[in-house]
Amino acid sequence: MKTNLLVFIIFLVSLHNAFGQNDNSYAKAEIEINSVYQKILREYATDKEFIKNLRTSQRLWIQFRDAEVRARYPQREPGYYGSVHSMCLANLKTELTNERIKVLRVWLTGIEEGDVCAGSVKRKY
Repeated sequence: MKTNLLVFIIFLVSLHNAFGQNDNSYAKAEIEINSVYQKILREYATDKEFIKNLRTSQRLWIQFRDAEVRARYPQREPGYYGSVHSMCLANLKTELTNERIKVLRVWLTGIEEGDVCAGSVKRKY
């Protein structure tokens, strides 16, 4: 009986750590995307049209992210997706946020000189 209890406690602790780690990864991704976004706003502050369009793009991306999450996990009765549902949500949100960070970083890192399709992205020299 003591062995079963010990195994169960170890399972609960590891499950708690897994959930916490995934939530932590998403929180870190949220901090990073906000940091990158704010840097872009500062670096391109004089380009009012770009800033207006970037803000629209980011609002729409948030709507896309949330819709993507709802598409993967439509509203169901409690427990439908199992006990790891919150971990799976955090994983998906982290993945989508990290993809968006890569897209946004281009405005900070720039595009190679000679790319005729760079648009509003600064050129690397």
